[in-house]
Amino acid sequence: MAKLKLQINGEETETDAKETALLLDVLRENLGMTGTKRGCETSHCGACTVMLDGMAVHSCVVLAGRCEGKEITTVEGLGEGGELNDLQRQFLKHGGVQCGYCTPGMLMAATALLRRNPRPSLEEIKIGLDGNLCRCTGYTGIFDAIQACAQGK
Repeated sequence: MAKLKLQINGEETETDAKETALLLDVLRENLGMTGTKRGCETSHCGACTVMLDGMAVHSCVVLAGRCEGKEITTVEGLGEGGELNDLQRQFLKHGGVQCGYCTPGMLMAATALLRRNPRPSLEEIKIGLDGNLCRCTGYTGIFDAIQACAQGK
């Protein structure tokens, strides 16, 4: 076991973890941050997406020990004061949420995209969400939500 010092959602936290522990497991099991979902465990579905220094990554393939000194943002860190942020509200408004399983990963990938490119085209949104799968919505609501957020609607 090793002591990990992680910066998560703007707060420093410490936890014990094996050197081989994945970021997904540390978030969910050690820290109780269950917004990040366990999906395929092979980096293909995106349900486990978090941001690492502003970049969307699949936490099921990232060693937690490699995250020391980096800023980790999870879906729990998107809103402020218990309120949803604009992107989360747009997901609700446009039907980008159905079963909700992929939603945290989609939100994190979309947040990373919008921070890099505040006004993405539909094609850029599709590319930005590559690696995040949804089996319920058909993606239209998700795309509409991201476009609405980008347009400030």
